[in-house]
Amino acid sequence: MTEVKSAPSPPPAKADLPRGFIAEWTVTIILLLFGTTTLVQAFVIPTGSMEDTLLIGDHLLVDKLAYAPGGPISKYILPYEPVKRGDIIVFRYPVDVKSTFVKRCMGVPGDRIKLVNKDVYLNGKKLVEPYVYHKTEYFDPYRDNFPSEPSGGVLDRGLEMLEHHVVNGEVVVPPDSYFAMGDNRDISLDSRYWGFVPRDNIIGKPLIIYWSYDAPTEDLSNPTISINHLVDLMEHFFTKTRWGRTFKLVHGVNVN
Repeated sequence: MTEVKSAPSPPPAKADLPRGFIAEWTVTIILLLFGTTTLVQAFVIPTGSMEDTLLIGDHLLVDKLAYAPGGPISKYILPYEPVKRGDIIVFRYPVDVKSTFVKRCMGVPGDRIKLVNKDVYLNGKKLVEPYVYHKTEYFDPYRDNFPSEPSGGVLDRGLEMLEHHVVNGEVVVPPDSYFAMGDNRDISLDSRYWGFVPRDNIIGKPLIIYWSYDAPTEDLSNPTISINHLVDLMEHFFTKTRWGRTFKLVHGVNVN
């Protein structure tokens, strides 16, 4: 999954607390106390595509209510919201809906996106992205100057996107679809390779890290707990648990 420092400012008065802050903590407490699979879903990060925002071994609770369509009464009570640029979203992988991915939403319907020398341009404006990490030294013509002539690894949905949704050298996000990318930009298997995320595939957004454990991808991607992982937990639970990440709220970033 970088800190931006600013001049200190006095804390807001109680009456000035932002509504989003109050709603977020209210929903957090409700989900932790009363959550079921209908409201919240546990999810573990098995790969490094969102480093250093989310680490391999972060165990999350995903708020499934955040983007749910509001009913005639509930929409006035619960903080439903649209998917926004900069949100971290959990969704069913469009290529295989049995798999669940977590990425950052970088484009909403109607947005124009391109990459030039690894920099993202959104609707013609170069983005400043403090959450992004580049952890490889080599340059990839397709990955880093996107969209361009596809190289190996681009799936059929990605090729369809390149064929039908590129205008003047930019990808244009169609209705009811979103463009998602990993913060570990150089190794992320994301919309550049498999196309858009359909709105119906979006499950929710990460709410809180309830536990973080330093374990390899092969142990975390297995649907069942291996003997080796179980032994590792028994021997190293206290030393390999990242206690500083426990109960850490997960926030999106405003991207414009």
